Amino acid sequence: MIIIHRAILHILDFNSGLTVFSDQELLVENSVETFLLKHIEKSYADQNAKKGTFYEDSTFKEQLHLYLKEENTFIDFSKYIVKTVYTAISHSEQLDSADILVCDITIDDERKIVVFKCNNHMGFIHQVIQTDEGVKNDIINHYAIMPNLSQKIDEFSFINTADDAIIFVDKKYVMDGNKVSIFPEVLLECSQSVSPKETISLVSKIAKKVADEYGQDDIVAATAVKSFITETIQDSPNVEPKEIGREIFKSNPSMQASYMEQIQEAGLPERVEVEQEATLKRLRNHKLKTDTGIELTIPLDYFNNTDFVEFNNNPDGTLSITLKRILNVTNKS
Repeated sequence: MIIIHRAILHILDFNSGLTVFSDQELLVENSVETFLLKHIEKSYADQNAKKGTFYEDSTFKEQLHLYLKEENTFIDFSKYIVKTVYTAISHSEQLDSADILVCDITIDDERKIVVFKCNNHMGFIHQVIQTDEGVKNDIINHYAIMPNLSQKIDEFSFINTADDAIIFVDKKYVMDGNKVSIFPEVLLECSQSVSPKETISLVSKIAKKVADEYGQDDIVAATAVKSFITETIQDSPNVEPKEIGREIFKSNPSMQASYMEQIQEAGLPERVEVEQEATLKRLRNHKLKTDTGIELTIPLDYFNNTDFVEFNNNPDGTLSITLKRILNVTNKS
């Protein structure tokens, strides 16, 4: 259950040079409440979110604790956040206008501070103009369109007030020729880990690379990774990269050792917690694209079943894929 205790909106408009710091909180009801609840729910479950830990000298942590001890107001705390973001963006090569939302909320009895950076998008809106000849309705570009309920927030962070645990999604900006992530490096001043989605993607890439290095079929290795993960998360949301390597390369200690070395070099965590339903949906199909441009999407349940799909290595070095037991073909073009 999500409860929004306080929320405030500040505007950073680099297109017009207008920056508006609000002196009043949002009234959280009706469309405002609907907007915030939907995006809080969607963002909190985002599998792209990374975990972070505050550095000891983090200014954000210091300001957060002042607010939690009621030595600073919510509005002043939110203005500190926005001024920090504004300073960072103003020094970058990408002057992205944005609406900054800061919220004090509770999710399932855990109090959290939420920061949303809603990068403005161009959209089209109607405009009513009063002329000497009467009313004229027109269509114009608008550069301050906030994300609708079906879209994702571009950058955000959730900070647990009890233990300072952080999750965030960031975006890199170019500053003085260097790529900088504003949320972890400038605003929060925290460490950053690999996200659950990135972990699964990297595990698959490493397994394919190891298979290729040892002359094995990298498609089979990638499919084995997906199969192991889908079976594992039926009962538990936890995925352990090392356990995946032990299973899919259990018959070849050398490949297993190479896999373990590479996941360590990639900085993968011991364990990640995934959103089960979304992960199962993403992994249920295996997509292939041939060098001739043919694309195939094969359900994972059929991929390793030779009664339905068969891969054959031809004498000339090419590969053939045979699809079997097809009763009907539908044209989806």
